[in-house]
Amino acid sequence: MKIAIGADHAGYELKELIKAHVTKMNFEVYDMGTCSTCSVDYPDFAETVASAVSQGLYDRGILICGTGIGMSIVANKFKNIRAALCNDLFTAKMSRLHNDANILCMGSRIIGSGLAIEIVNTWLTTPFEGERHGRRVEKINLIERKVIDK
Repeated sequence: MKIAIGADHAGYELKELIKAHVTKMNFEVYDMGTCSTCSVDYPDFAETVASAVSQGLYDRGILICGTGIGMSIVANKFKNIRAALCNDLFTAKMSRLHNDANILCMGSRIIGSGLAIEIVNTWLTTPFEGERHGRRVEKINLIERKVIDK
C-alpha cells in the first residue's frame, strides 16, 4: 500500500515520527512536506496529499496539523476523498469499518505521539466492512457527483 503523508509546521515532528513508523510497517511512504517547523499554510499540504489520493496515485493519506480540523476540511473538498479526523482509537477504527476513510487527519496539539502511533496502526490495519456500509459510501459518492454537476 502506498501512503502519502503531509503536515504543516505544527504537525511536522509528529509527521516525522509517523513516517518512520509506517515505513517500519512495510508500507511505501511518500512525504509531501513540510520539511521543518517553520510556519507554513496547512491548505497547501492538504491539497497536495488529497489531490494525489483523489487521483489514485496513492492508496491512502495521512495529514497532521495542530488540531487536524483544517486538514480534514481541505481534504474533503476533493472528489473520492473521505478524510476522517481521528484523535482516538474508536473513531480511527470506525472511519475504516463504516466509512472506508482514505485520509486520516490528526491534531498534533490534541494527542501525544504514543496515541498517534496507535491510531495509525488501527487505521492502517482495519478493513472496510462493506455490505450496508458500502451502500452508504456509494450514497456519499452520488451526493458528491450531484454537487460537482451543479
